[in-house]
Amino acid sequence: MRWLAVLLFFFGTALAAQGPYDEAADAKVQLASAVAQSKADHRPVLVVFGANWCPDCRALDIAMKNGRNAELISSEFRVVKVDVGRFDRNVEVADKYGVPLKKGIPAVAIVTADDRAIYATKAGELADARSMSEDGLYKFFRQAADGAKRR
Repeated sequence: MRWLAVLLFFFGTALAAQGPYDEAADAKVQLASAVAQSKADHRPVLVVFGANWCPDCRALDIAMKNGRNAELISSEFRVVKVDVGRFDRNVEVADKYGVPLKKGIPAVAIVTADDRAIYATKAGELADARSMSEDGLYKFFRQAADGAKRR
């Protein structure tokens, strides 16, 4: 039985390492770089808060990389994914942008070139991403992009 526990531990670690959120990344450095680049191309930064253990976070990541969602997101935003661990990492980054992580992840903020949040999920709007349709996610990100342009 002990070998099974060791095997599961290593398997879980390997899966986490391959997840969409880089657990070793310095979120503050990544955000500073994206915000600086945003000044040049005038695309806001889409900050996606989540964790590799979270099935909804992984589902959202897949949806963001496929079909018209991928086209929309790549044309409208710079994307930075921020690992929140078990709600014990990068919490201050979420707080800075007004994202209440306890309402659920994944969560997002849209940040301008002057490092100001112009939108944040406040009520766990994406926390059920697994059950959202491609069309539902597209509408969410389309509205977010349109709102960012108006500001």
